[in-house]
Amino acid sequence: MKRMPRLALIGTICLVHAQARPFFAQDPVTSVGATGEVAVDFQKLREQQVRRVDSGHSLNLLTSTLATAKSPDTQAALLRGMVIGLDGRQKVAAPDGWQEASARLAKSEHPEVRLLTQQLSQIFGDKAAADKALVTVRDRQASPEDRRSALKSLVTQRHPDLSRVLESLLADSALQVDAIRAYGTLDEDRAPELLLSRYAKLEPMAKRAVIETLATRKNYATALLAALENETVTRSEVPAYIARSLSSLLGESFTKVFGDIEALSKDKAELIAKYQGMLTSEKLAAADPRKGRVVFQTICAACHQLYGEGGVIGPDLTGSNRADLNYILLNMIDPSADIPDAYQLVTIKTKSGQILTGTLAQEDDQRVVLNLIGQKMTVVKSDIASREVAPVSMMPEGLLPTLQDSQVLDLVNYLQTTTQVELPK
Repeated sequence: MKRMPRLALIGTICLVHAQARPFFAQDPVTSVGATGEVAVDFQKLREQQVRRVDSGHSLNLLTSTLATAKSPDTQAALLRGMVIGLDGRQKVAAPDGWQEASARLAKSEHPEVRLLTQQLSQIFGDKAAADKALVTVRDRQASPEDRRSALKSLVTQRHPDLSRVLESLLADSALQVDAIRAYGTLDEDRAPELLLSRYAKLEPMAKRAVIETLATRKNYATALLAALENETVTRSEVPAYIARSLSSLLGESFTKVFGDIEALSKDKAELIAKYQGMLTSEKLAAADPRKGRVVFQTICAACHQLYGEGGVIGPDLTGSNRADLNYILLNMIDPSADIPDAYQLVTIKTKSGQILTGTLAQEDDQRVVLNLIGQKMTVVKSDIASREVAPVSMMPEGLLPTLQDSQVLDLVNYLQTTTQVELPK
């Protein structure tokens, strides 16, 4: 049997148990075929371990291996590697033997094998798989995870019925935020009207998703600017990093309405001194960390984790120097003062006109993965029109002044805790 080329060391090798990797690295296809079994620890799977699926030859080899793999766990590992390796790609030609392999795998008793097979069939242009994904998305009895996965595949492949599907999901609480964000992938003329007409009644997370989505395209951003002018959206609801994107998209017309973005950076030393005077040990001792946790969930948790809860765009705060008041104030008032490279602001413009702003999660020679609020987005490099890295933080600088003094005290008290506290009843 031919040895797999260096470029084809794919998910198969990297999704297996750690002890097996040296053996599989020598000749992964032969190894899988010889053993027929792969011990897979799904708790240890990591997207960054998946290698490139970069040629028809690679896909043919994997499909050939799938045809002989008997263990459902082995099949799932192979399929998972292929799905992750092809994430973000469109119009991929089906590999040799896929029709026969997929017909068999679609009947598997292993639910993940069936789901991954359907996702791959859709990537390979199978209309029946796309129709099945449509049924799953519309089925409110299906699990949110399955519906979300089906929606992602429809979005990635730009399904022709996607616009109608998204509009129906705006009233579906389980997928509402996902549907809002999906409009950023489309260039849908009606999207701003559909989103802004519902804006006032949305929950905070959905409102943030609307703001982020309307900042992804110039025609969307123009509608958001009009909403700022008529106060459908308030200035305080637009984070600083989104304001920077809008300023870049719309120029002076945006700053005339929104104001000078750089003004947020002025007088930081005075602000730090003000809060140092307010946040005395006596006042902090009297504050309520449980209420502070609520404030954290509202303004911090979308980007930061604390005690295992929250987002991944910004640093995990659990192990940071939170006992030091000066450390907290400096990072909240001047978050761009000292930014590790991993958390610098990355802005990508795609050839379709979409603007994506986030932090870099992963990158290889074929694709870039960005951490966005509430999701990761894979962009194939051949789809990128421009890319900029700015030494600024996504964290807004004018955060503390938007809070009441009691909220600041409660938040800082919570940030200085050493163990998780209960939410207030």
